[in-house]
Parts: sequence; C-alpha cells; structure tokens
Amino acid sequence: MSIDPLRLRHHVETIAWSFYPRDEAHPENLKQVAAYIQDALSETGADVHLQTYEVNGRQYSNVIAAFGPDTTERIIVGAHYDTAGEQPGADDNASGVAGLIELAQLLKEAPLPMRVELAAYTLEEPPNFRTEFMGSAQHVKLLKQQNAQVRMMFALEMIGYFNDAPGSQLYPLPLMKWFYSDRGNFIAIVGQLLKGADVRTIKLAMSKASPLPVYSLNAPASLPGVDFSDHVNFWDAGLPAVMITDTAFYRNEAYHSPLDRPERLDYQRMVMVVQGVYEAVLALANEK
Repeated sequence: MSIDPLRLRHHVETIAWSFYPRDEAHPENLKQVAAYIQDALSETGADVHLQTYEVNGRQYSNVIAAFGPDTTERIIVGAHYDTAGEQPGADDNASGVAGLIELAQLLKEAPLPMRVELAAYTLEEPPNFRTEFMGSAQHVKLLKQQNAQVRMMFALEMIGYFNDAPGSQLYPLPLMKWFYSDRGNFIAIVGQLLKGADVRTIKLAMSKASPLPVYSLNAPASLPGVDFSDHVNFWDAGLPAVMITDTAFYRNEAYHSPLDRPERLDYQRMVMVVQGVYEAVLALANEK
C-alpha cells in the first residue's frame, strides 16, 4: 500500500482544527483526539487499546496499537498529539500523529518478526514535559512492568515543515553549519552520544527509501533541543531511542504559535519521511 499525501493532510487538518484546542487544560478535546486516533489505527486490524491514567483528577490516554507477533522484544514508534497551549499544532505535532496513522497502513501488510507498537502519546507538552505525567513516561512504566525489551523507540516529533531557501536552517552551535545544510530541506535523526551504530542503520534505511536528504546527529542531552520530545523518557530509562524531526524551532518559525497551521506543511515530503521510518523499522526488526 502506498502513502497518499492527501490522507496525511486530512489527518493533520482534522487533528489541528476539529479538536481545537488540545492542550492539557482541555481533557475532553484530548479524549476526542484519542478516539479519532484509535479508530484510525483500528481500521488496520491492529490490536489497539487505551492506556488511561489520572492527573489532578482528570483522565488522559495514550493510544497504543500492536502489530506482528507478541514477542517480548519490540520496536516502538511514538508521537504526541497534545499541543503547547491553545494553538493548532499542525507541525507540532499533528504531523507526527498523521505519520503514525499512515505508518500503520504499511505495517498491517508487513511480515514482521517481532512486535511493533505505535503509540500516540498525551501530555508531552508543558506543563507536563519532564514529569511522570508525560504519556511516554507512563508508557515506559508499562513496558517495564511487562518486562518488555525495547530494540528501538522512534519519536516522530514535527515531520512536516520544509524550507528550501538558503539560510532557512539554524543550529544550536555555529560550528554545525560547516557540516550540515543551511537549507531546511532534510529530515534529521537525533540519537544519544556514543550510540552511533543504531543511528547509522536507521539513516541508511531512510536514505534508501526516498530522495529526501537524511542527516543524523549523536549529541549529549545538554545540546538544546536534542531531548525535547518523548524519546527523553526512554533515554532516562536506559532504553535505545531516536527522534525523527524537521528540527522544530531551528527551522519552523511558527513553533508553539498560532501560525503552526496545516497549510504550511509539505505533505509530499512527509510521505517520504513515513516511507523512511517504515524501512528503518523493518531493517531493525530483521537485524540479527
């Protein structure tokens, strides 16, 4: 099955506008988003369930879909569906959730040798970021209880904004401009320092999947932005994880603002990102 950019756009527009606003102060809207994601993932025939927990008397839910055999070892692909305040959050992070839904369409037909879980996370954004109430922190807790072994976790964190103009790509360190493009026309893989082998495998698979340029970075968490998503909870638990990103505020000037709207995204290149993640998941799943 191929990925349709129009389907990606439909998911982004629906998540951005039909459930607005979807921050932690609007749990009923988040509940409706979770139901939308659950329905979309269930259409693939996957085993889908909600992981519901309580924060300050309110209930919030992760949506988790399982593909492949029920093995102890597994690969996780996650994306958060909440926003930082009352804004549409098209790139941050309806784009990641749309990618997750379309990835499910590919996985339903894949011969998987191990369990692959797709997780739509709640409460990634402030005021819950870096707390136990993050949806991904709750998922890690569940995985530990299940004695699951995580081969890799992919955090899809803003995968839809691209800019071909010179100077459109910024970096946390001036020196980096000598090693990476000054145009925001690529997707990035961000991994932990000294964890380059897995990142190389992922980069190779994603690079073969489409013409979209793929750059990688292994860096300490002290570098601003490196751990600004759900993969941080996997790193903190000693589990392997990477972030797949368009680099957020280093490229997208609409980050965490009302300007982060669906019409600003590049759905053709989003297709290539999802294709790349799919190939990377297969490569890691079949790695001996």
